[in-house]
Amino acid sequence: MTADVSAPIDTHEMVVVHRMFRRESRLLAELIAACEPGDRARCRVLVDHLRDYCVAVHVHHSAEDELLWPKLLARLDQEADVVLRMEAAHEHISSSLDQVTAAADAWEATPGESERDALVAALVDQRAVLVAHLDDEEAALLPLAARHLTLAEWEAQGEHVATHTPKAKMLRFFGMALEDATPAERQQMLSHMPGPARVLWYAIGRAQYARYVRKVRG
Repeated sequence: MTADVSAPIDTHEMVVVHRMFRRESRLLAELIAACEPGDRARCRVLVDHLRDYCVAVHVHHSAEDELLWPKLLARLDQEADVVLRMEAAHEHISSSLDQVTAAADAWEATPGESERDALVAALVDQRAVLVAHLDDEEAALLPLAARHLTLAEWEAQGEHVATHTPKAKMLRFFGMALEDATPAERQQMLSHMPGPARVLWYAIGRAQYARYVRKVRG
């Protein structure tokens, strides 16, 4: 059964968000690999950023788990296997993030070379699982979402993310999403923000994010 779509859905913002996850998962492995053994201060900065990354992935995926997959499964027949594949991938990604978190805790406790390298290996494995899923989602799932979901159902993900993201992290996560966006993509994403949030981004968010990037990337 197809939903009564009253307005066209542009799913491209999901691609922009995915771009953020691809970039941050790559940079985390590179930055941690470059950290000198015993550098507790640098270790702490990178582990804190890694935890933010994990939160961002979890919130993004929980929005899909709760708001997209059930509706699509109820409306799809032969293509339901695509949604089931997405659900299975989320479980795999969640497991890989658990392994990353455990390795990060061990490295933070003892910032030695072996602990660092174990975390880098976990991050490389996690990124492989994540990127394969993002590629699959963009190719196979987003076209289904555009055809079978209403605009309100699609936009409910943004409300979920806003509700479940720690308020202190909102501007930072928004900056992460905007970093590799084109001017047109940036304008579109900003247009979807409430007016006060948009003013806050321009007033303090951009400068805060620039300082944060310098701190994390050294």
